[in-house]
Amino acid sequence: MNSTFQAWYERKMYATEALSAETGWVQQFLPEVRTIAIVGLSKNPTKDSHFVGRYLQRAGYTIIPVNPTADEILGETCYPDLASVPVPVDVVNVFMKPALISVVVEAALETEARVIWLQLGTGEHPELSEKVSDAGRRLIQKRCIKADHQFLVRDLTV
Repeated sequence: MNSTFQAWYERKMYATEALSAETGWVQQFLPEVRTIAIVGLSKNPTKDSHFVGRYLQRAGYTIIPVNPTADEILGETCYPDLASVPVPVDVVNVFMKPALISVVVEAALETEARVIWLQLGTGEHPELSEKVSDAGRRLIQKRCIKADHQFLVRDLTV
C-alpha cells in the first residue's frame, strides 16, 4: 500500500520541472523547521487542519495554533491572530478560505517566517507570489505540509 501512495506522490510532485524543483527545495527546508504557526487550526478533531497540526506536533515540530475562537488546541496556547504570537516562527501554515488568504499573507509578512504555506483548498494566488518573494520569503501553494513531510522527510522504513 505504501508504494502505491509513494508512486502517486512522486507522479504528482515531480510532474513538471517547476514542481520537481519546488519538491527538492521543500525536502531540504522541512528538516530545518522548528516552529509552525497554523492559521485556522480547528478545534474539531475531524477537520483536516486539526489532523495536520496533530501530525506535525507528533513529528517533533512546535505548533502554534492561531484561531480567535479557542484558548487552547492540541494542548497548545491558541492566539487570536499572527500579531499576537509571542515567538518567532519558521513557517506560517494557512488553512483559511481563499477569500481571506491575502489578509493572512499580509499578516504573515509582518512576522519573521521564512515561508508562508497555503494548504490545499486555499486556492491559488499568483498575485501574492511576487509580493512574498520581494519580501525575501517563499510562498508555497497547493501542497500539504503533512504529505510533504511524510513522503520527503519522515523515515519511510518505519
